[in-house]
Amino acid sequence: MQQNDHHRLYFLDWIRIFAFFVLIFYHTGMYYVSWGWHVKSPDASTAIEPLMLLSSPWRLGLLFMISGVATAFMLKKIRVGALLKQRSWRLLVPLVFGMLVIVPPQSYFEVVEKLNYGGSYGDFMRLYVSGYHGFCKEGNCLDLPTWNHLWFVVYLWAYTLLIGAVAALAGAERLKSWSDALGRRLTGWKIIALPVLALYAARYALVEYFPETHALVNDWYNHAHYLILFGLGVMLALQSGFWANVDQLRWTSLGLWLFSWATMVCLHTMPESMGDLPIITQLKPLLRLIFCVGQWAPIAAICGFGHRHLNFDSAKRRYLTEAVFPVYILHQTLIVCMAHWLKPVKMAPATEGAVLVVLTFALSFGIFEVVRRIAVLRPLFGLGRATSQKPAYAPQRQAAAASHAQ
Repeated sequence: MQQNDHHRLYFLDWIRIFAFFVLIFYHTGMYYVSWGWHVKSPDASTAIEPLMLLSSPWRLGLLFMISGVATAFMLKKIRVGALLKQRSWRLLVPLVFGMLVIVPPQSYFEVVEKLNYGGSYGDFMRLYVSGYHGFCKEGNCLDLPTWNHLWFVVYLWAYTLLIGAVAALAGAERLKSWSDALGRRLTGWKIIALPVLALYAARYALVEYFPETHALVNDWYNHAHYLILFGLGVMLALQSGFWANVDQLRWTSLGLWLFSWATMVCLHTMPESMGDLPIITQLKPLLRLIFCVGQWAPIAAICGFGHRHLNFDSAKRRYLTEAVFPVYILHQTLIVCMAHWLKPVKMAPATEGAVLVVLTFALSFGIFEVVRRIAVLRPLFGLGRATSQKPAYAPQRQAAAASHAQ
């Protein structure tokens, strides 16, 4: 079903804002869990890992899907070449700036904490820009220079190039026919089942052979996972019937999300020795399927509840839509730096975590307030020229809107 030209998917902007802000809580949590990260709290444990599992399977997939929606609106308005030019400017300039200015402190404090590096930040930067690969521990060496959390930016750029090539080869009419065909098929239970099966096929075929690297090359499982969701966003953006059906299934999706999360928590907390039990081995295909439910059902639930309750505009939405990408660029470096500097204070973990979250939000938005007012800084943080904000995801105004969907 073709979307009404006057209907605007404001709820996707609100969801995108929500998903990026969840990253601040998640990456603060990474300081306190047993999983590997750039710096670690001396009080790191498994205590909050079940909470981390609430978002880890789907968080970035949701952002890729919303970016696919914005790409579809943009393709409907402007030529493929203009899309690629605009996305390259909005993504690659912040990526290069981020790798040279924003990200290096993360790597510096990582080698200070893990390898007892005693050089100054200037000494480290000379090694960083020269591509030094001598920071090694237990056979693992730090790749420099690096993009760390900005991997999402380069992946989004690559996927935009790919969909741009497909659009150029297929043409607008064929893309529309594919979109309409998918919209007709994804109804009822198929809205949940078919994307889960696609994600399951990717996981079953690739995950054991291509573990997550975020290095762009040889990261084939991640590419399959995120491209499926990015492609769904592109194909379903203009299918208003799809979003209405997702709305109808929101409680079912929520229930499946919570079921998959509870199952993953049980698996995560069981002793490692139990992983070799025959019953666990036999159930592995089913457990992978449940994991894939946890990749898609939360996205469907969040989009369903968002469609029901968040499909409205406001000045806050327009402000936050512009703010979230600069905040995303800044947030992880702020968390890493402040976590390192606060170590001597020896605060209780819960208090320290709350302080990190509050300071990260405050400093990120404070820097954004400076950046948005200085024309030369705006491109470095993915912002266009300073103009009045237009409603996002509006078919008659896609060009302005889609540029904010990185």
